[in-house]
Amino acid sequence: MQERQRILLAGWFSFLDGEATAGDVLALRRVEEVLRDAGFAYDVVWSPGFRARALHFEDVDPAAYSHLVFVCGPAHGPRVEELHRRFAHCVRIAVGVSVVDPGSPAVTGFDRVLARDAAGHEPTTDLAARAPGLPARPVVGVVLTHGQHEYGRQRLHEEVAAGVTRWLAGKDCARLELETRLDAHDWRLCATPAQLEAVLSRLDLVVTDRLHGLVLALRAGTPALAVDPVAGGAKVTAQAHACGWPALVAGERLETGVLDHWWEWCLTGGRDEARRTGAGFRAADAGRDGADDLVAALGARPVGR
Repeated sequence: MQERQRILLAGWFSFLDGEATAGDVLALRRVEEVLRDAGFAYDVVWSPGFRARALHFEDVDPAAYSHLVFVCGPAHGPRVEELHRRFAHCVRIAVGVSVVDPGSPAVTGFDRVLARDAAGHEPTTDLAARAPGLPARPVVGVVLTHGQHEYGRQRLHEEVAAGVTRWLAGKDCARLELETRLDAHDWRLCATPAQLEAVLSRLDLVVTDRLHGLVLALRAGTPALAVDPVAGGAKVTAQAHACGWPALVAGERLETGVLDHWWEWCLTGGRDEARRTGAGFRAADAGRDGADDLVAALGARPVGR
């Protein structure tokens, strides 16, 4: 390897108006792994819209690099062609790309194209498939409401939703926005309670400011971090107490430390507690609910007769 050799890794995740997909970033990780193992020095250039503090094209001195490697995505379009002009002195290689038009300047500008798919060539496995293994991350269902206007001036719903989602954005987890409303025609929503329960039962945690977000999560054996969006507490607080569920935060106390405390509890001992609570709902000796009282009320003589 030449002493002055240094590689710049770029892709669609590098352009100002480009995008970083999970597949592209994993493809990059695979290339980085191979280069590290081979002892090559390299830098990665990122879009400032995705990683504001990383290396960006506006910071790059092309003369500092001997090679440009373009990773993943289609080798196509004016932005790729501009790379050929800017890094004309570099050896330019495309790896793991799709070749849509083999005669386009975006493709012919590369010194070598290691395509994943191109007309007349046997396709190869996408780079993302063999990327280094990833650590497990919790999968978190998010069930929030922006309604409930019956609470009038006590409503903290907008503040709670903004605070919770801002806090969640900083958590290293997979977030899944869910809705308890059923719809037989909208494919994005569950059509039956069983479909929603199938999702909830597979989650690690539910974060919710809805009564049924709390109850249905516990019924599925999944811990819920419940936030009451009504000042002074209302039905979410009442239901948490009825269920004996401790992971409850008042909308007025939406502090990072409090949320973090219950987050950690839910992801540790809270799982077993949620399973016990859910099993208790179905136990023969479960506490009474309104349906039991309804039966008693129907057995009484109607008022006025």
